Amino acid sequence: MTVAVRWVPALMVAALWWWAVLRMVLVPGQTGFVEGTMVAGGWGLSLLPVHVASASGRRPRSTRASRRRRSDAGSGPS
Repeated sequence: MTVAVRWVPALMVAALWWWAVLRMVLVPGQTGFVEGTMVAGGWGLSLLPVHVASASGRRPRSTRASRRRRSDAGSGPS
């Protein structure tokens, strides 16, 4: 899939959302249902946790930290 196929619709929706926000701010008495729906919908989408991936699309977790076990149960000197 090309980059334009993914980004063009996203940029168009973002431009419509900004248009609705600016119209609500700059012309406060004359906005309607469409502007309010666009602004509320865009704000609602911003609350979704988009950083969460499905289990099949997630990479295995790895760390570079060493997990050395201590020989005793106490803490070391501070």
